Amino acid sequence: MTTYLLLFIAIGFEVLGTMLLPASQNFSKALPTTALLISYGISFYFLAVLSQRIPLSIMYASWAGLGVFSVALLSYFFYKQTLNWQSIFGLFLIVIGVTIVNIYKTPTP
Repeated sequence: MTTYLLLFIAIGFEVLGTMLLPASQNFSKALPTTALLISYGISFYFLAVLSQRIPLSIMYASWAGLGVFSVALLSYFFYKQTLNWQSIFGLFLIVIGVTIVNIYKTPTP
């Protein structure tokens, strides 16, 4: 259970870092730039820890898929970016794909 908690923490910090990219204004603003670099660093630290516990393919598919889903939804709310029905459908396919990958993963020794 703590493995997936660490994965969600890694995803959360990756999403935070990505959401701070526009605020950094091409890395010209010190505070958002520093926060996003720290966020990415923490995310990659947890990914390194997780790479010893779960298969890399499962870890990365979950991290990337849920990260894309989260950033797309948060961008809609915080940056007023539009999502058409095709984008929403694609995002739900990502969630379904990540769920299938996690349900049918082979157990690690």
